[in-house]
Amino acid sequence: MCGRYTLNSSGDEIALLFDLSELPQVVPRYNLAPTQEAAVVRVPAPGAPRQLVPLRWGLIPYWAKEAAIGNKMINARAESVAEKPAYKWSFKKKRCLIPANGFYEWKKEGKSKQPYLIHRQDGKPFAFAGLWSTWVDREHGGAPIETFTILTTDANDLLRPLHNRMPVIVAPENFDLWLDPKVEDATKLQPLLVPHAVEGFEAFPVSRNVNSPAHDAPDCVERLVA
Repeated sequence: MCGRYTLNSSGDEIALLFDLSELPQVVPRYNLAPTQEAAVVRVPAPGAPRQLVPLRWGLIPYWAKEAAIGNKMINARAESVAEKPAYKWSFKKKRCLIPANGFYEWKKEGKSKQPYLIHRQDGKPFAFAGLWSTWVDREHGGAPIETFTILTTDANDLLRPLHNRMPVIVAPENFDLWLDPKVEDATKLQPLLVPHAVEGFEAFPVSRNVNSPAHDAPDCVERLVA
């Protein structure tokens, strides 16, 4: 799964990677957690430009009766996302990319778990495959809530010692295909939902301060020195 991640690149780095027409204002985040708002890249309608918007992490399907369901839907399995009722509409029409500089996974060591940071060795940002949705509380009114989830797939050789799943990482040459709301054919999209190559990435232990969602500071991404 993917339960925490980082985004600490500058706005111009993110604009360059995602070919954004406007330079985004991005506050560095070192420990993004579910239910929090995070930057998401999407194409809201066919022919519209890409936009970077803040959405809440934890997808609430448009048909849900209450928002709490989103707390359990931070990840969607790539293998079944086209058929699952909670995700299939978003998979057809509302795909997105989630900018990141790294993500965390925990390795069991005795009776405790040691957090690890997985990131690009060059420190540059990359993109998770995601889905987004808009939900309206029809019983109590209120403003629409826009949310997202991160797709996961089998772990690659780098991640396997830590966990059997990893987030789907989309290569820049596939951004257009993934974001295009006109593309609804699952057979064109499923080939993108595979484990990313190990090359260019590394994993290393970091401070257990990461365990607390309230701790969001640069020390989260510092290599733990034995």
